[in-house]
Amino acid sequence: MDRRPPASKFRRLAITHALMMGGDAAMIVALADSLFFNIELDAARSRVMLFLALSFAPFLVIAPLIGPLIDRVAGGRRLVIQLSAGARVVLMILMASNIDNLALFPLVFASLVLQKTYLVSKSALVPSTVRTHDELVEANSKLGLIAGITGAVAVVPAGILLKLAGAPATLWYGAIIFGAAVFAATRLPPEVVAEHDADQAETNELAASSLQLGAIAMTVLRAIVGFTFFHLAFWLRSQDHGAVWFGAVVGVAALASIVGNAIAPKVRQRLSEESMLTVCLLVSAGTGLAVSVLGGPVGAVVLAAILNLAAALGRLSFESMVQRDAPGANQGRAFARFESRFQLAWAVGAFIAVAVQVPGKVGFLIVGVVAGVTMLYVIARRNGRDFSGRSLGRAKGQAPRSRSASGWPKPR
Repeated sequence: MDRRPPASKFRRLAITHALMMGGDAAMIVALADSLFFNIELDAARSRVMLFLALSFAPFLVIAPLIGPLIDRVAGGRRLVIQLSAGARVVLMILMASNIDNLALFPLVFASLVLQKTYLVSKSALVPSTVRTHDELVEANSKLGLIAGITGAVAVVPAGILLKLAGAPATLWYGAIIFGAAVFAATRLPPEVVAEHDADQAETNELAASSLQLGAIAMTVLRAIVGFTFFHLAFWLRSQDHGAVWFGAVVGVAALASIVGNAIAPKVRQRLSEESMLTVCLLVSAGTGLAVSVLGGPVGAVVLAAILNLAAALGRLSFESMVQRDAPGANQGRAFARFESRFQLAWAVGAFIAVAVQVPGKVGFLIVGVVAGVTMLYVIARRNGRDFSGRSLGRAKGQAPRSRSASGWPKPR
């Protein structure tokens, strides 16, 4: 008789997450040798822009309206993950059958929508898998590491299958991984993320200026990551060995995310959450401006690495801010709400990159300027002043928040 204790809640979620990320990696490898990247450039832009708009438009409605309802149903988020994984199986099989015709495009972007939907539900479930709120950052750091490592491992057989049997075989391999994710998701705990609507106290906590500024910083970081990915996907195609360079971009981006998730808890011990987010914006701005001068595919690889490192560090910093400044809020509901915003920011950034055709250096400059302006805005607001130097008055009856000697708000 097997007397081993049942797998922990976190372990079950980690297994499901690993499989979902492995399936995503297989899809990316398969698409590298498909019509998706081989179609004529102008036609590709118009189709990608159209399907980005069509695919994410429903998400704008589903996230704010359907999400809260799902949170109040036992096993609601678990069901969403199961349905997302199951639908990905079907889409991968359909993509394998349509790898050389235009039907591939709506299938790919339907997969993107399901990927983002899964990530929102995953974020909502994480708080229920840890014993205390203090473990949230560590749990999310581990999930980030798992995603990066699993993706790197899954790429190897996917690449071998691509060379030996073609893209359809790679997509079938991904379908099998997503099928395993469906089974793994059935073992997730049937948690009720939020039994009741948010009360006034929770609403006030989540509306804290520190959280709102942190959310702005993270929204911009996610947006420039989405912008950069699609900007490079199209711009590098005009370069010699463009496919090789874009493969390098994807590879270093994944590696940088792994590193960011690995070092984030250590960095958090040395810097305040606000400082971490400010540094992430500063480094992103500096890198964007620097590579806009240097240019070239090497600059593209460097920018992709830095942005994904900054996004990983920023995400864990923001999660720590939610724990600190909204201790009375339902963490699952809060993370799902913010994650929905960040995923939509990624989509908007991607859409702009596809819609606006600019040279490589100009795209890099846009990233640097947007990150830099956001950093200055956040610093100005955090210091209680607008750009003209005028004090930003507090709401009536709001007490001033105590600050440390460094000027940053003290943790509560």
